[in-house]
Amino acid sequence: MNFTRLMLLSLTLQLAIGSSALQKATQQSLHYTISMESPASHKFHVTLHCTGLNAAAPTLDLKMPAWMPGYYQLLDYAKALSDFHATDNTGHELSWAKPTNNTWRVAHPAGASLTITYDILAQKAFVAQPWLDSTHAYIAPTGVFLYIDGQLQQPVTVEVKPWQGWKQIATGLTQIATGLTQTGQNTYRAPNFDILYDCPILVGALEDIPSFTVKGIPHYFKGYKLGGFDKQQLSSDLQNIVNQGVSVIGDIPYKDYTFLAIGDGPGGIEHLNSATIGFSGSSMNTADGRQRMHCFIAHEYFHHYNVKRIRPITLGPFDYQQANKTDQLWVSEGLTVYYEYMLVRRAGLMAGDDLLHHFQSDIAAYEKHSGHLYQTLAQSSEDTWSEGPFGGNPDSSISYYQKGPAIGLLLDMAIRHRTANKKSLDDVMKTLYQVYYQQKQRGFTGPEFRKVCETIAGADLSEIFDYVYTTKEPDYAKYLAFGGLGIDKDFKLYRLTDTDAQQTSIRKDWLKE
Repeated sequence: MNFTRLMLLSLTLQLAIGSSALQKATQQSLHYTISMESPASHKFHVTLHCTGLNAAAPTLDLKMPAWMPGYYQLLDYAKALSDFHATDNTGHELSWAKPTNNTWRVAHPAGASLTITYDILAQKAFVAQPWLDSTHAYIAPTGVFLYIDGQLQQPVTVEVKPWQGWKQIATGLTQIATGLTQTGQNTYRAPNFDILYDCPILVGALEDIPSFTVKGIPHYFKGYKLGGFDKQQLSSDLQNIVNQGVSVIGDIPYKDYTFLAIGDGPGGIEHLNSATIGFSGSSMNTADGRQRMHCFIAHEYFHHYNVKRIRPITLGPFDYQQANKTDQLWVSEGLTVYYEYMLVRRAGLMAGDDLLHHFQSDIAAYEKHSGHLYQTLAQSSEDTWSEGPFGGNPDSSISYYQKGPAIGLLLDMAIRHRTANKKSLDDVMKTLYQVYYQQKQRGFTGPEFRKVCETIAGADLSEIFDYVYTTKEPDYAKYLAFGGLGIDKDFKLYRLTDTDAQQTSIRKDWLKE
């Protein structure tokens, strides 16, 4: 190598190293600290340290989300924020304004590092709302952490400072190992805000049920005031349910999974590697209570497949500032209800008669009111943002939580009938997961969902989809008969006595009899 080429190579390396060092020095960093010095006040104190800001931008817009994915209602999180302050790296107080209800615009010197502080009032005990009292804390991230407008893909770290005496923290976030950071041992990282907002944090004197593994993957159940019941039995039951969910899809896409039991109360919300559930141990001491809880937990668990990964194309990337409407929630929610029943039955935790009872209850719930004559299943999906998750007036609207699983049942029977029971709705879900989540890495459209169903069935399914997009009355008797089942005028499901070999085979396979 001659001297000139050697010099050019040396200069190139120096420029590359210098450029890399400059990029590293100016890389933006966001670090939150959330503390709870006075839990009886129901107020979290949040500090956000921002470094490496855009030197050319004179202002910074910080926004609070307007909703939490998984709960399809607009929530006025911004009204809970108070005592907002912004300072630069010299401690100088910076001016700010609120151009919108949930935007805080901070004027700052070019390239300054900023410290933002504020309080969050957390006094509504609900899975989609933050909560803090003298016993425990539930950090619902969309209601706590502001994000920089246009920078949802920015990595972030969060340090949690529990109230004195609170030793346990449960979350799906990845913890930064002790010794690798100066910020403290309760520090977590997220590669972006979508992950941060998808990982609630439960803090307090928490209890555990025994953990379990499925295909070598650990699963945890941690909660507040779990109560007295057979915790080992619940662990075994959940292991069976998770096994059944995994058998539908054939893949486990997470490294660990945590059930977060936030105390007695309604509601549950799914996440990529966790689920938040309202839980009372007292419900586990009766047969009916156990079955309801098994179904409830199975529902939230199966959502990590069906809506977090198998999702309508509208539901991600999220717009956190407005309603993300889709007419496919009957798939995301309705079919997840279908699978909550099926997983619990397949796990041996529900009798066949109970399975039939669940479906007949769903069918009767909307058929006995006039709402099904006016609102389609697809419309109920879009209208949930205004009518609520369980529909509005039952005489003018329906709930996709009820008609959705019923149409899922008819769809499953149609596929099984057309394929001589060689294929089922399981194959649809597995195909959606493989094609749209793993391969295309995006959500599906309504026509794409139908195409997958018809491809699996090897037949046109226009009539089934008429039941989704029109108010046409479903022919329950026709499709249930494919599986050796009947339905009476009160919508009670029963086993037919006069069935052919295929109908009997489908019924035995579907009912696990």
